[in-house]
Amino acid sequence: MKFLKYLLYLLPLILFIVVFTYREHGKNSMALGSSKNPVKIYFTPSVDAKDITRTATELLDYLHSETGYYFTSAIPADYVTVVESFGSNKADIAITNTFSYLLAHEKFGTEARLRVVRDDGESSYRGQIIVRADSGIDSLSDLMSKRIAYVDPSSTSGYILPAALLKKHGIVPSDSVFAKKHDFVVSMVYQKQVDAGATYYSPKDKSGQYRDARERVETQYPDVYKVVKIIALTDTIPNDPVIFRKGLPEEMKETIVNAMLKYVSTKEGQESLHRIYNVESLIPTSDKDYDPLRALLKQINFKISGAL
Repeated sequence: MKFLKYLLYLLPLILFIVVFTYREHGKNSMALGSSKNPVKIYFTPSVDAKDITRTATELLDYLHSETGYYFTSAIPADYVTVVESFGSNKADIAITNTFSYLLAHEKFGTEARLRVVRDDGESSYRGQIIVRADSGIDSLSDLMSKRIAYVDPSSTSGYILPAALLKKHGIVPSDSVFAKKHDFVVSMVYQKQVDAGATYYSPKDKSGQYRDARERVETQYPDVYKVVKIIALTDTIPNDPVIFRKGLPEEMKETIVNAMLKYVSTKEGQESLHRIYNVESLIPTSDKDYDPLRALLKQINFKISGAL
């Protein structure tokens, strides 16, 4: 009887402890970075999804081991989906192209914290316009009333600046198509499906190896550098950033940034990221580093918010 009496006295305390423990455990289990609510990293669909998926798995495993957070990744169908994912809180982090960052920052307050550095320490790049060497097209003026392939409406090097370059010179194509990926554009030019194409440009590396978008199809078309030539380059563009969702805890951002910098300093990390984005390293960056591009877009009267 005494035992039952004591149990009745202690029952409220026991219930409080059980409920409190359950609530705290439930909260922690759903916290961002937990196994039930992993940090979501989006990758720009610039190359083959299989290559990105393999690299993403290696990166996410490393980040988990370094930070203790759980991660998951996604590869949306296009650049605009990456941007909109920040508005719907589907993305926490993204490795994206430059213009998509400007758009995501303006619409949803995303923040650039890292910037890609490519071969030979390049922290910026350019767009290029390519044609077949046997096409008879040697200059921008020859593109009047020709068919051109772009990458994506939100691709800085694969659409916005090349299209602005044509507009500046009064060139009006007869037709424009979007191929979604840089290597697809090169293939369309190579196969004579279009007269010209717009993709990213990078100069040759120290060994003389081409690093522009034609490199992406060299295995499929070994003679691509002879068959497809460059006729024009755009202005310089700051390299692709790693961007973070507005409202993400600062401590979490700093932890992940440090882990990513550590990852790309390893041989495995460099090889992994180089496969998909030609990444040599990552450097800290901030939003103001992209102001020159904003100024350039303003000069050509291009409204960032009007891209969606």
